[in-house]
Amino acid sequence: MRILIAAAGSRGDVAPYTGLGAELRRAGNEVALATTETFAPLVRDAGLQFRSLPADPRGRDGVTGKRELMRSAAAFVTELGQGFTDTLADGADLLLLSTTTAPLGWHLAEATGTPSAGVYLQPTAPTGDFPPVVTGSRSLGRPANRMAGRFAIRMADRVYEQAVAKLRHRLQLPPVSASAMRRRQERVNWPVLHGFSTALVPRPSDWRSGLEVMGNWWPHHGASERLPTQLEDFLRAGPRPVFIGFGSMAAGDGERLSDIAVRALRRAGLRGILQAGSAGLAADGDDLLTIGDVSHALLFPRLAAVVHHAGAGTSAAAVRAGVPAVPVPVTADQPFWAGRLAALDAATDPIPFRALTAERLADSLARVVKQHAYTRAAARGAHHMAVEDGAGQALKAIQQLMRFNY
Repeated sequence: MRILIAAAGSRGDVAPYTGLGAELRRAGNEVALATTETFAPLVRDAGLQFRSLPADPRGRDGVTGKRELMRSAAAFVTELGQGFTDTLADGADLLLLSTTTAPLGWHLAEATGTPSAGVYLQPTAPTGDFPPVVTGSRSLGRPANRMAGRFAIRMADRVYEQAVAKLRHRLQLPPVSASAMRRRQERVNWPVLHGFSTALVPRPSDWRSGLEVMGNWWPHHGASERLPTQLEDFLRAGPRPVFIGFGSMAAGDGERLSDIAVRALRRAGLRGILQAGSAGLAADGDDLLTIGDVSHALLFPRLAAVVHHAGAGTSAAAVRAGVPAVPVPVTADQPFWAGRLAALDAATDPIPFRALTAERLADSLARVVKQHAYTRAAARGAHHMAVEDGAGQALKAIQQLMRFNY
């Protein structure tokens, strides 16, 4: 079977699909991953075919205001939609769509008659269990949570309106609004598999049928992959260090964040590893090391704690490693995941990005390292995740879906 996965966004929005795709390929399927050119090496390293999507998420990572975020997202998806039809030029038997690509992919599936399903990394369907993940707010009560969830969906559909109109025109389909297309998918219980752990988000009881939680899809890394020698030497040279990194977030804040990180680590008496990321974190010293991209699966189990932006993938990777965290959410769904980590007791209370200081970070690090309850909670979460087999469960669900369609 020929399967095409379409995903776009930052590294955290794409990397998990390399693990899912590798699992589907091991089962004998021909798997391609369509994403932006930036991530072509990730795709090919996982043994998957690469298909290029237009648009580049780089340069938009520094946007944090909600209005700016909406404008930036609309520009990104409009650019994405302009070349989306090319992804199916070589054909596919099944189209798997991420949260970002689904509102475009539905129209492509309609035009070509290709069966499709969602493969989401966040819970986006309205529920009374929690408010929409993009708001980062506390629970408003079940009715208000559902109402806020429906409002968030309407706002998301507005982002896609122009892109959908242009895409349907190119596909020679009659006009249909983004919101009308979403309602159509919901009426037929369009299947969505969610690649996150029930340790962090149990499946809401009020979700419609067709929405399932599989467990995490971990980014692919080869069996022979090792940490860089310099990093190995640093890890062996003293007590377990703390990792500090903000992934694709905080571009332009590198100098401020590096200064905060160094002063916090010294104040707490801890060794530290700074991951440069988009912010460009950097520091030197016997008790400090600056690194580039490395496998979280290999590094995190060897740490005392992780300070991160609370992206979905990094949050899950810390729990999987049984390592407690200090979350510093920046924007979008990050406050939601930060709150989930804290609710699990695997992390301190979140420190909002703009409120981050060396003193607050040092105090949180001292607590998370010295109070073993955080590590015990993270270990319980790791055990939960270890038995989920998210990619394997997704494979079974996809096989069942294709038997139904054929």
